[in-house]
Amino acid sequence: MRVLVISDVHANYTALEAVLKDAGQVDETWCLGDLVGYGPDPNAVVEEIREIPNLVCILGNHDAAVMGRIPLETFNGDARRSLAYHEKVINASNVDFIRTLPANPLVRGQATLVHGSPRDPLWEYILNALSARLNFEHFETPWCLVGHTHIQCMFTLNTKTDRVTMDQTKPDITIELSPKLILNPGSVGQPRDRDPRAAYAIYDTEARTWTPRRVEYNIAEVQERIRAVGLPEKHAIRIAEGW
Repeated sequence: MRVLVISDVHANYTALEAVLKDAGQVDETWCLGDLVGYGPDPNAVVEEIREIPNLVCILGNHDAAVMGRIPLETFNGDARRSLAYHEKVINASNVDFIRTLPANPLVRGQATLVHGSPRDPLWEYILNALSARLNFEHFETPWCLVGHTHIQCMFTLNTKTDRVTMDQTKPDITIELSPKLILNPGSVGQPRDRDPRAAYAIYDTEARTWTPRRVEYNIAEVQERIRAVGLPEKHAIRIAEGW
C-alpha cells in the first residue's frame, strides 16, 4: 500500500495543493495534525483535507486550540494572534470535523501515528536523540510517525548497542525500514529545516520503505494572503526561508 504522509499544513492551502499533486496516486493519506495555525487559509485547508479519500487524520495542538480544547494563552504571541484569527473565520462545519479527530496515538499496521510524541501526543517535541530515547518505550510498533517539529528527519534505536541516532533525511532518497524508528515527514505549510519547499513522505507498507519528498510552491502568493488578512509578518517571512 502506498501511503502519503503529511503533517503541519498550518492553513497553507497552496503548499497542500502542491503536495497532493506531486504525490500522485496513493492508497491512503495519513495526516499527523495541525491543519490550522499560522497561515491564511484555515477553511480551504480543512475542506481540502476532508475531501481526501481513504484519509486517516489525527489532532494537532493548533487544531485543539482552535476548537477551544487548549487555551490560546499557552501559545506564543504570534501563534496566538493567528489562532485568534482562525477562531473568528473558521466555519462551524470545519470545526465539527476537527472535533472528530483523535488526540491519542493511533496504530495503523506497523506504524503508530501521533502529532507530538507517543508519550505526549499534543505537546512534546522530538527534536534530538534524548527526547527520542524517552519515547521509544512508549510505542510497540516497529516505527512511529510524528510531526510537530516541522523538521524532516529520522531517529533510529539500535537495539544491540542501545544507542539512538538522529538523521536529517534527504529528499527522494528511499529508506528501507527496520525496527525501531521514529520518522517525521516534515511540514507541508511551514518547514523549519532551512528548506522552504513543502515537505511530505511516501510510506510503502509492503516494501517497508520511507521516501521523504519536497516540492516547490508559490510562496509569494501565500505571503500576500498572510499580509492581506493582517497576520504576523513573521509568518510571511519564515515560509520563504524555512525557519
